[in-house]
Amino acid sequence: MKLSRITVFSTSLLLGAVLALTGAASAQARESAAAVDYVALGDSYSSGVGSGSYDSASGDCKRTPKAYPALWAAAHSPATFAFTACAGARTGDVTAGQLTPLSSATDLVSITIGGNDAGFSDVMTTCVLNSQATCLSRIATARAYVDSTLPGNLDSVYTAIKAKAPSARVVVLGYPRFYKLGGSCLAGLSETVRAAINGASDYLNAATAKRAADHGFTFVDVVGAFTGHEICSSSAWLHSLNVLNIGESYHPTAAGQSGGYLPVFTSAA
Repeated sequence: MKLSRITVFSTSLLLGAVLALTGAASAQARESAAAVDYVALGDSYSSGVGSGSYDSASGDCKRTPKAYPALWAAAHSPATFAFTACAGARTGDVTAGQLTPLSSATDLVSITIGGNDAGFSDVMTTCVLNSQATCLSRIATARAYVDSTLPGNLDSVYTAIKAKAPSARVVVLGYPRFYKLGGSCLAGLSETVRAAINGASDYLNAATAKRAADHGFTFVDVVGAFTGHEICSSSAWLHSLNVLNIGESYHPTAAGQSGGYLPVFTSAA
């Protein structure tokens, strides 16, 4: 069936309009990103420990261009990008040493924090080196800390961020579950311990999400993004215990940063 000239002409006009609008939207998105002043705060999950290619100038903070904040900045070319996240940081370290770049002009802030406060490094050390009972007891202690002390610590950080950057969109990112239960690991921790560690991560995320929401911040859960890529999966995005580089143990790989953290942050930002 032949189309009439009017139909062809109308279709051409419509297609042209769609293409023009799409191009305008893309240009507007690029201009919007270029106008953003972005500050990346937090701990090793934001600095990029486990991803390699660390910036020597960052010293023990181990910041890397493979971390999700740097990847986002490279893709979106914000007007300014300040990267102060640091390996090993606790809430007090953020308030004491990472907030200097924040100002009333800051548009976007990202942060992962709380895991070190809750003692997750010590939890993992205890669980790897000691009995199941000792491990589960240490996890219980961490959960108690999340109930009693962590909320106040997070409030201090979030209040300080809000005071220095009152107009910023603040994206608080959580932590992944470490283990795929029933996965391919044939040795190491028991399934009971792996499940307890995963549960503790969920517990920390829930507490963090509540405090973020109470401050008007956006909490982003990364558990879904890492599902199928946990330790004991066939395509892990997290380092297991690495006796040759203990510091990278239980941190995202470069693929975990680019495939796990980056997409969810991009959607939220």
